[in-house]
Amino acid sequence: MSILEMRGITKRFPGVVALSDVNLAVRAGEIHAICGENGAGKSTLMKVLSGVYPHGDYDGQILFEGTERKFSGIHDSEEAGIIIIHQELALVPLLSIAENIFLGNEPSNALGVIDWFQAHARTQELLKKVGLNEKPSTLITDIGVGKQQLVEIAKALSKKVKLLILDEPTASLNETDSDKLLNLLMGLREQGITCIIISHKLNEISKVADSITVIRDGSTVRSFDCHAGKVSEDQIIQAMVGREMADRYPKREPNIGDMAFEIRDWRVYHPEHADRLFIKGVNLHARKGEIVGISGLMGAGRTELAMSVFGRSWGRRISGEVLLNGKPADVSTIQKAVDQGLAYVTEDRKGYGLVLADDIRSNTTLANLEGVSKATVINEGQEFSVSTAFRGKMRIRCSSVYQTVGNLSGGNQQKVVIAKWLFANPEVLIVDEPTRGIDVGAKFEIYSLMAELAASGKCVVMISSELPELLGMCDRIYVMNEGRFVGEFTGAEATQEKIMHSIVTAGAQ
Repeated sequence: MSILEMRGITKRFPGVVALSDVNLAVRAGEIHAICGENGAGKSTLMKVLSGVYPHGDYDGQILFEGTERKFSGIHDSEEAGIIIIHQELALVPLLSIAENIFLGNEPSNALGVIDWFQAHARTQELLKKVGLNEKPSTLITDIGVGKQQLVEIAKALSKKVKLLILDEPTASLNETDSDKLLNLLMGLREQGITCIIISHKLNEISKVADSITVIRDGSTVRSFDCHAGKVSEDQIIQAMVGREMADRYPKREPNIGDMAFEIRDWRVYHPEHADRLFIKGVNLHARKGEIVGISGLMGAGRTELAMSVFGRSWGRRISGEVLLNGKPADVSTIQKAVDQGLAYVTEDRKGYGLVLADDIRSNTTLANLEGVSKATVINEGQEFSVSTAFRGKMRIRCSSVYQTVGNLSGGNQQKVVIAKWLFANPEVLIVDEPTRGIDVGAKFEIYSLMAELAASGKCVVMISSELPELLGMCDRIYVMNEGRFVGEFTGAEATQEKIMHSIVTAGAQ
């Protein structure tokens, strides 16, 4: 029996049809996965369902529990028992767990005064349900992203959820936290709660999904019933991208040349704990035409290493030496690092990589304004030409280069970040989690760009939590644990088992 049916949903934006006659049926008590490339319309469909886009703002019909629903806002959908947890968590960092769970829904006594004793008691019960061992008074800013996801689910349970929607719930989580979250979803299914999960991680979908709907270019293209027979990742991928993908990674014939980039005895102290040595004497080298990976668990220091090298944008009391093409390089500020030929694609594209309120055109040229200006005056025609060329090269899905970056899907935002640094023409490109939250089609495009960059004689340093992509792309892989390198493998000899063994044995010492 279906708890939800969405019939003929069509949603338009100026110049773009985001959804075209989409149909979706979700059975009661199942985990239903929605897959599709970035920009396919997955999140837009869920925003229609949850009232973010109210009735009248789209064409089509929503039936929930057998009744047609016309939600005018999120409050209406939540009243019906539909709760959505967005990819960007809606928690207030400086409020406690209890305050976040009951924000806008605070329990009160007969006088209308907030009953904090009741709020804390109910929070304790909810945290136990989701398996989170924290005090209700703990501030959100003091817990990690994985625990914050559990707080969001506890918040949903406080509202008597019937249908829980999760948009890329594991995108920012490590493997352990992802497993905890997926096990929790399966536990909620046992309690009769229906879940819709949007995810690009096909291995996770295969683990938990009862049904799968694939959306491509704003239309429903295929549905799978996982209980009717095994659904392979290749079947899902073919439905998502409209073609078979024989290879997940571009074929490369590395032509490795002279030394391009070296880090010697790099030491960095924590910015908030002055006596804590965080990066502990790291040595790294990369040659022209080489793609070098850095692997490690979350918290190993990979991002901190990259940021400290790129203009000393993280840490204090930094010592060591950076060499580019065999010569000492001054990377003491971001501008100097860029001038020396260093570029860094941050893992936090929304916080550090883009100006979300600006358009694609201005974001694309941001790291190399000299390339589109004369005597400090920007040539807008040239800026348009450059951004249009990158739009085509990167296959950025947008109405025009004047579209606001904040309105793009995550994968298209990532392409704009990479375009920005490619236009700066770096000698060394450091990419930090370059495919996080991105579909398989867009991943292949980004891998291809990295391969092209290496083939042109540049060097790429790739930080990733996904071991398969490091193994599929890299010529050498460093393994990092607790601020130091604990292993190094060539691409030919590296395996997931060897990398994890390096991490575990180093942690045991």
